[in-house]
Amino acid sequence: MSDRTDNQPSAIDDLVLHAEAYAQTFTSGDLPRIPTKGLAVVTCMDGRINLAALLGLGEGDAHMIRNAGGVIGEGELRSLAVSQRLLGTTEIVVILHTDCGMRTFKDEEFRDQLEAETGVRPDWTPVAFGDVADDVRANVQRVLDDPFLPHKKSVRGFIYDVKTGQLSEVV
Repeated sequence: MSDRTDNQPSAIDDLVLHAEAYAQTFTSGDLPRIPTKGLAVVTCMDGRINLAALLGLGEGDAHMIRNAGGVIGEGELRSLAVSQRLLGTTEIVVILHTDCGMRTFKDEEFRDQLEAETGVRPDWTPVAFGDVADDVRANVQRVLDDPFLPHKKSVRGFIYDVKTGQLSEVV
């Protein structure tokens, strides 16, 4: 149930109601485990990016891996290795975007703030960054450098413009 005290349903309550209605008409229970497009997409968790609408993807088409900033780190490489080696994907798309919140702070300042507030310094780095195109290239390079990813012929990086909806490839 909701933590709210104003007797208003929470966002989670709304999601649960939607999920109950969704289940009433659900017909995708027989989709294969392997994505039909053989594709894995790594992008930011930003709610302004509607991946399915942007890329024309439906249920079962692709693996979608999201995190703060769309950073390719240890967890994403692990997910991509599972995606390729165990679940049949062969292509990877990295999509970063304009106006990302990860460009609004410096890693050490954020870690200092967390330590000051909690008394504990995080053992992770937020990975804030600057130039979007440079960050796309760096993320694509991390994929290309990973020895556990066997399929690297089709790894491409893009920038999504949150103001115009345009997707531009970074070369």
